[in-house]
Amino acid sequence: MSLREYLHSVARCPTLEELWDLHTTKMAAYGFDRLLYGFTRYRTSNSLGDPEDFVILTNHSRAYTDEFLGNGLYYHAPMVRWALEHDGACSWTVLHDMARENAMTPAEARVIDFNRRMDVTAGYTVSFKSISARSKGAIALTAKSGMTQEDVDRVWEQHGSDIKLMNEIAHLKILTLPYHSQRRALTRRQREALEWVGDGKTMQDIAVIMGLTSATVEKHLRLAREALAVETTAQAVLKAAFSNQMFVLDA
Repeated sequence: MSLREYLHSVARCPTLEELWDLHTTKMAAYGFDRLLYGFTRYRTSNSLGDPEDFVILTNHSRAYTDEFLGNGLYYHAPMVRWALEHDGACSWTVLHDMARENAMTPAEARVIDFNRRMDVTAGYTVSFKSISARSKGAIALTAKSGMTQEDVDRVWEQHGSDIKLMNEIAHLKILTLPYHSQRRALTRRQREALEWVGDGKTMQDIAVIMGLTSATVEKHLRLAREALAVETTAQAVLKAAFSNQMFVLDA
């Protein structure tokens, strides 16, 4: 698949699953057979927000993600720190340099040791430019077993511009598609009630439109707030919009 064909396919992808399958296949053609994409809209000065609100896409093994994500190793990963502080692409050569110079903290060294055990040793990280101080997205491209960092750097020297472009376009497409964790999913009625609030309707208006009592409408809104882990309905509308759960056309 040419770059043009890939971009056309990405533009037409209707679901996150189809997009991710397309992207992982395309990256594997360059030798990157394991990808880990992450995005948050809830970053603060000392936190990336609730992990339940992260957009996480990966084709790493369950054994890897359970430890790296589930047990919070990512928080101490040197390349995650690099991605939070920079935009653009970075060779994992910097990790080898840090190890050689003993420039890692004990927590960072534990991440590197874990990655070495899981054969995550060569690759590139692409950090996407954000327009908000609260949001950040990045993707780690892990090279297939047997490739050295020197092999990866040669691939990047030849194809890096195209690979970076494809990841940037995939990232922009991901932001347009519905995504939520199991705990953050809204029911159809919860979503409908929030949509009417977003349209500026009063509780009485919504009750008439939905053919429900005001108490039942408030129940749907309360459950929506609980599902999205927010305190106010205004916050629920914003968070549902962020995860593209508002005004969704059902298949």
